[in-house]
Amino acid sequence: MKHSHILPLCLFFLTLFLLVQGRHHSHRKHKHSHSHKSNKTFLSQPPPSPSPPPSPRDNDDGYYNNSAYGIFDVRSFGAVGDGIEDDTDAFKTAWDTACQNVSQVNVILVPRGLSFVVQSTIFTGPCQGYLVFKVDGTVMPPDGPDSWPKNTGKRQWLVFYRINGMSLEGSGLIDGRGQKWWDLPCKPHKGSNVTALGPCDSPIAIRFFMSSNLTVQGLKVKNSPQFHFRFDGCNNVHIDSIYITAPKLSPNTDGIHLENVNDVKIYNSVISNGDDCVSIGSGSYDVDIKNITCGPSHGISIGSLGNHNSKACVSNITVRDSIIKMSDNGVRIKTWQGGSGTVSGVTFNNINMISVRNPIIIDQFYCLTKDCTNKTSAVFVSNILYTNIKGTYDIKSPPMHFGCSDSVPCSNITLSEIELLPSQGDIVNDPFCWNAYGDLETLTIPPVSCLLEGTPQSLLDYDAGHC
Repeated sequence: MKHSHILPLCLFFLTLFLLVQGRHHSHRKHKHSHSHKSNKTFLSQPPPSPSPPPSPRDNDDGYYNNSAYGIFDVRSFGAVGDGIEDDTDAFKTAWDTACQNVSQVNVILVPRGLSFVVQSTIFTGPCQGYLVFKVDGTVMPPDGPDSWPKNTGKRQWLVFYRINGMSLEGSGLIDGRGQKWWDLPCKPHKGSNVTALGPCDSPIAIRFFMSSNLTVQGLKVKNSPQFHFRFDGCNNVHIDSIYITAPKLSPNTDGIHLENVNDVKIYNSVISNGDDCVSIGSGSYDVDIKNITCGPSHGISIGSLGNHNSKACVSNITVRDSIIKMSDNGVRIKTWQGGSGTVSGVTFNNINMISVRNPIIIDQFYCLTKDCTNKTSAVFVSNILYTNIKGTYDIKSPPMHFGCSDSVPCSNITLSEIELLPSQGDIVNDPFCWNAYGDLETLTIPPVSCLLEGTPQSLLDYDAGHC
């Protein structure tokens, strides 16, 4: 009888246990379902704007096969690459096809081991996806002005227009074949008795115009007839690890010229040429130049600005952690008399000078002829910082030159940790100052006693114009 009572009790407790376990398991499933619902809600929100995708890299078989990439080898469009045949149409067709392709990234491939002749061409956007123009071979223009097509302008060669999102890169060479252009009698020939007959058109090698989100990396560019790179009306430009070279006496072969640009980074590059390594024109701001080896050249310049009584605005420029060697100038600001506007917020920091003729120079009397006259207006130069600039200078010129306008003096020039010694001999030249106002944060070598203190009286009511 006792056992008959125990059996119902056991069944009762077993049923209660199963009910509790079932409820507990149901509660766990409910929590999991809630978490999944929350995640679906999050994913339904608009995703952030994607960054430009990384460009594809070579492997043993060329480009890897990836459905996100469209690959357009210029040979597939008829390019020969023998250094003789005109491959312009093939390049243009490859560009137009890639530009309209709907892949996330479209690669125009210029294969290694071949040389392609391309005439003056404008590559136009906007395009559907991000473009990679990958130059692994050699690209070159017709050889000199006599070979240039008669009905084609001579001011530009490769132009990229209205592009939003592009990388120009590769292990190859862009060869401007500039020698025959430099030899024209209308070119200024240093060290000769030949008188220039006046300006003559010569092509800029690579020009980006009204474009944004640009990368230039890894390329070698040499012997442009005129500027190697020019950026006009562009923003968000990143130039990294490029190599530019031209002979020391090649005229007007600036490495990189900037005009009306902002948010520009120029890093880790080597430039040796016959003019400025980097020249910064009007309308440029937020420019960062770092780890550049420059020279022989004319140095790194802001300007020239204010030519033909024009207005110029340049601000927030930094040049740092760089080497300038065997050059006519180091870091320079040059303006014409009669201009207006401002140059302000400029920092030159941690720069090593090696036998540079004018390591630090502000020249507000810039002129290319002997008949320039002093004028009552000028581009206002202010808030210029020079810090940790050391090395040697060519004794033909003073190590520091601050030549400022009679009517619009330079103001707020700051010098800190400057050590410049002659590359030959023991005599240290005195700095030159004219109407320049500023301060010394530390003692300098050579000593600078010619900077004026305070704020120039003539600037109290001066209106530099809105920039």
